[in-house]
Amino acid sequence: MSKDEIRKKAVENYVKSYNDFDVENMLKDLDENVVFRNIADGTVNLTTEGIAEFREQAERAVNLFSQREQKITRLKFSENEVEAEISYSGIIAIDLPGGLKSGGKIELDGKSIFRFAADKIVEIEDIG
Repeated sequence: MSKDEIRKKAVENYVKSYNDFDVENMLKDLDENVVFRNIADGTVNLTTEGIAEFREQAERAVNLFSQREQKITRLKFSENEVEAEISYSGIIAIDLPGGLKSGGKIELDGKSIFRFAADKIVEIEDIG
């Protein structure tokens, strides 16, 4: 299997596991020191460092949605990263600060950048 095929499989597993609310499987291809950043409107609004912090955040996020789905619309490969264009939809499970109410729907397009060292994901940036 080529490097790009291995990385494609890791990204697809991460997205499928996210959609399935399967935190354990999301962690499968992550490096112990993985860094995660969520960027909205050009501002970093969440950062985790290390797999333990990532796990905690991912487990909290499970409770925010009754449904959620990321669809990969395009993958772009470069030396040490995979850029995934994402179409996202979700149904809010609880009332959130800022006016989002339980049952409300979120839809957006963005991208996720997965950076690799060897065959492990060492950094993820979600950009919306």
